[in-house]
Amino acid sequence: MSESGETSGRVAVIGGGITGLAAAHRLLELDPAIRVSVFESSSEPGGVLQTVQRDGFCMELGPDSMITQQPWGLDLCRRIGFDDELIGTNVAHRQTFVVKKKRLLQLPEGLAVMAPSRVWPMVATRILSPLGKLRLGWEYFLPKRPDNGDETLAAFARRRFGRETFERLVQPLASGIYMADSERLSMRAGFPRFVEMERGHGSLIRAARDQMKRRASAAQSASTGPRYSLFVAPKRGLRSLIDALITKLPTDCIETDTSVTQIDRPADGGWKVSLSTGEEAKVAVREFDAVIVATPAHAAARLLSTVDIPLATSLQKIDYAGCVTISLAFRREQIRNPLDGFGFVVPEIEGSDVLACTFSSVKYAGRSPEGMVLLRAFLGGACRPGVMDRSEGELRELALAELRPLLGISGAPQLDQVTCWSNVMPQYHVHHLDRVEEIEANAAQIEGLELAGNAFRGVGIPHCIHSGEDAAERVVETVRTRAGR
Repeated sequence: MSESGETSGRVAVIGGGITGLAAAHRLLELDPAIRVSVFESSSEPGGVLQTVQRDGFCMELGPDSMITQQPWGLDLCRRIGFDDELIGTNVAHRQTFVVKKKRLLQLPEGLAVMAPSRVWPMVATRILSPLGKLRLGWEYFLPKRPDNGDETLAAFARRRFGRETFERLVQPLASGIYMADSERLSMRAGFPRFVEMERGHGSLIRAARDQMKRRASAAQSASTGPRYSLFVAPKRGLRSLIDALITKLPTDCIETDTSVTQIDRPADGGWKVSLSTGEEAKVAVREFDAVIVATPAHAAARLLSTVDIPLATSLQKIDYAGCVTISLAFRREQIRNPLDGFGFVVPEIEGSDVLACTFSSVKYAGRSPEGMVLLRAFLGGACRPGVMDRSEGELRELALAELRPLLGISGAPQLDQVTCWSNVMPQYHVHHLDRVEEIEANAAQIEGLELAGNAFRGVGIPHCIHSGEDAAERVVETVRTRAGR
């Protein structure tokens, strides 16, 4: 609100995750006279960006990094004075491993999911058979697809690189980003960069090598200045980003333990938001000029069922998957593996319940005390939904049973943290963008309503920030138009 106390409009933000908080911050950046209320059903804002500090360990319960290729995350950090808190990954151990027949093999250097930019590492890798390598190399000579229709990740990768490269490299690297089934995951929605590489160069290998040359040339001519690694994280964990963002908002802006039970659009305009608060579930109705719904799509569908049935129906069709993160701490001498990388991924054909494991204390500084190691295993996803039904004790033992032989672990963990996230990962099935365009077109017809979040055009933290800020910018225009400013 402005210093004079005058209000130019009232905006409700439903959902207090990073998307909703970024939206609230952007609203007030653009118009300090707007009265913003953020409603969060849980006891703390932040959504899946949660960090636990315990006994000198810094454990992420959700994501652990922010990618720097998309600018929106770094830009927000700069604007709130948080960029000095960001650290890059450990330059001495920037490598990843892939499990093959219960052994860890190094991922070929220069491979970006499915775009190899260097020849020799692909030739030398033990992950692929000689025939698999020949089929991969043949990609250079294959013509591009004649039409521009969407296809699944599995179909795209098998068409370009063959079955073995898909199963051993592409599937574990790509599907893990979305916790998805590669036989359903959309290329246009999930990996548009690779679609454009094929369209522009004919071959992904040719495109990757061309991009590597251009990056090298740009690096030689670039001026000096702050440089970031591909991934960054706050020194004290991602929860500290949430805390920093909250300090930039009015103290009464965020209302936790407050569930939105219904939103209505009166005939005379504006919005009525029904709220349930406290243990006694007291219901109150408040009026707003605009609403930003920054919840998962299934929650948005429920809220909008009284506003626009076709819109709610489209939102309900976006599927979700859950996942489990398990942090495990050991003394260094308990693990025989050198841990000289960021972690490993596990192909689905290995039949493991563990999808990946991050060597957290190697990847980022300050994640464990001296002489200790922090690991983080990932389970679940669209292809292992049954994992979500197990108890914390069963999940812990399941992870340890997989990790012990792979890493040479002896003894029990010194500390552990099991976190189950139900229905948090939107599934970008083939033709997902067609549905998103339909949703956006329907929402655009409803004045004062904006949708934001990871259900639409990107699941990473920068995409969530961008989605929330875009929604905020459109709302400010709507409020100003209604006020005749």
